[in-house]
Amino acid sequence: MTAHAAPDRNLVAQAHKLCADLMGARPAIYWTDLLLTALVAYAGFAGAVLLPGFWPKAAAFMVSALAFYRGVSFIHEVSHLRPQDVPGFKAGYNALIGVPFLTPSLMYEGVHNLHHAKTRYGTVQDPEYMPLGHGAIWQVPLFVLVAALAPVGLLIRFAVLSPIAALVPPFRRVVVERFSALAINPLFRREMPTGSQARLWLWLETLCSIWAITFLTLVAAGVISPAVFWTALGLGSAVGLVNQLRTLVAHHWENEGEEMTPTEQYLDTVNVPPPATLPMLWAPVGLRYHALHHLLPRLPYHALGTAHARLMAELPESARYREGNARGFWEVVGRLLGFIRNRRAARDAKIAPAE
Repeated sequence: MTAHAAPDRNLVAQAHKLCADLMGARPAIYWTDLLLTALVAYAGFAGAVLLPGFWPKAAAFMVSALAFYRGVSFIHEVSHLRPQDVPGFKAGYNALIGVPFLTPSLMYEGVHNLHHAKTRYGTVQDPEYMPLGHGAIWQVPLFVLVAALAPVGLLIRFAVLSPIAALVPPFRRVVVERFSALAINPLFRREMPTGSQARLWLWLETLCSIWAITFLTLVAAGVISPAVFWTALGLGSAVGLVNQLRTLVAHHWENEGEEMTPTEQYLDTVNVPPPATLPMLWAPVGLRYHALHHLLPRLPYHALGTAHARLMAELPESARYREGNARGFWEVVGRLLGFIRNRRAARDAKIAPAE
């Protein structure tokens, strides 16, 4: 650990020094972005249901899915913002996106911060990490495709499990530990909320439960048409799939559970900066700069592009910061698949009988 100490301190210290003036969140940007995103998302949803013809519906669906995905991505910012940074933003997110889409802030707050904990990242205690690089190639598409079930899982979570947990207190611990986090690590167990967090949970979980039950009841009664129901589920699946594709290239997934130094954590994480353009859609709200975010988690999303450009311009060519950049989605996927193949080949070579 001592050998890594100086590089770790230097990388973080240099980045912070160069970007210290960018740390302030700008409320006007947050609110304008969230409000416009929600407007586009719901307008697209209406178009996907009401417009005549397949292609207009399909176009509206795609616009709505990308907008809802951007809206849900604000949950990441909510988990990092302090109340004084953008007053009322958590409530705004929950009202416009979180409760209607059954992705309230409670599902991420208190979870994502563990992913940033220096002693947890990449270990079994990290809710947002899986050692995909040490598995089989078939697990990679499975990792992505399972996300299509997200809307079904969320409906069950709030329409079924929440009421049962309210009536059977011992079951509530199971629901909180296993079904109350937007996490990918199946071994992660969440702690029970306490204090003000518990009170916020009660409000948000109650609202989500009422909404989920009401939605399903109105569908069953024929008040909400099948077209609306299936479009809503389709949007939820699309958002889940795009987010999981983004998650697939957020890290290299090469750690097998050992504790990592800050520099090792950074190098296991990925930026997909310009000139790549598609990441604006599949990694919105600053998520294309995921490695930089792990280096400086207090940077607001609207400052990440400026910070990245500044670091690339000011840091020397030998700086390890540059090693966190990828040219695009397929470069990162190719590295992951190559890592899996190489590990399998090495393993097979070890167990091959000597001639």
